[in-house]
Amino acid sequence: MSCTISLKNVCAKIGERTLFENLNLDATHKDKIALIGPNGCGKSTLLEIMAGLKAPSLGYIELFHHKISNLEEYKPFRRDVGYLFQESNDCFICPSVRDDVMFSLLSRGEDEDGASAKAEEILRELEIWHLKDEIVFNLSGGEKKLVALAGILVAKPKILLLDEPTTALDAQMQARIAAILKSLDVTQIIVSHDKEFISDVASAMYRLTKNGLEPI
Repeated sequence: MSCTISLKNVCAKIGERTLFENLNLDATHKDKIALIGPNGCGKSTLLEIMAGLKAPSLGYIELFHHKISNLEEYKPFRRDVGYLFQESNDCFICPSVRDDVMFSLLSRGEDEDGASAKAEEILRELEIWHLKDEIVFNLSGGEKKLVALAGILVAKPKILLLDEPTTALDAQMQARIAAILKSLDVTQIIVSHDKEFISDVASAMYRLTKNGLEPI
């Protein structure tokens, strides 16, 4: 089956400390893969490598069978990858909900009418259209997470990278996020400590260790 993202003998270091090495992973279309591990083992670093925000110390990634040897080579594929930061505030660019959701489309050269229509569509789909004129930083934690997710999904990425998508959310909001992710027909890599959540959403689970990924 065709892979959307692969990691080949990837190694990550912080200074002299090796977080992980010899890490290999193949994710195909529709795969929903959960990554677990203790704090500090490098889960967020691994997502950042997959998102093209950091280069691996050794090894490389492939996107849609194209080898990515450096961050410059990642650029043509960046719009195909959506990255949900663990802290929702880190996702926001514009103050109002609608403007923030439109931002990625406008930055790609889409006209304002088209971007506005697509923003409305995704906000209605996620049932948060009523928040369209709110200031993002005044929202609750769950509302922020939904707006951040809307800002990613409006661009229709082929790969979703999600860092602790349910952290600090109540059970009702966790279930809502899970339902959204389960409905999406795209490759997903999910970092989470919430075993109940990932058991519900993920099709495969791996533990990140210093020597790579161990299937669970």
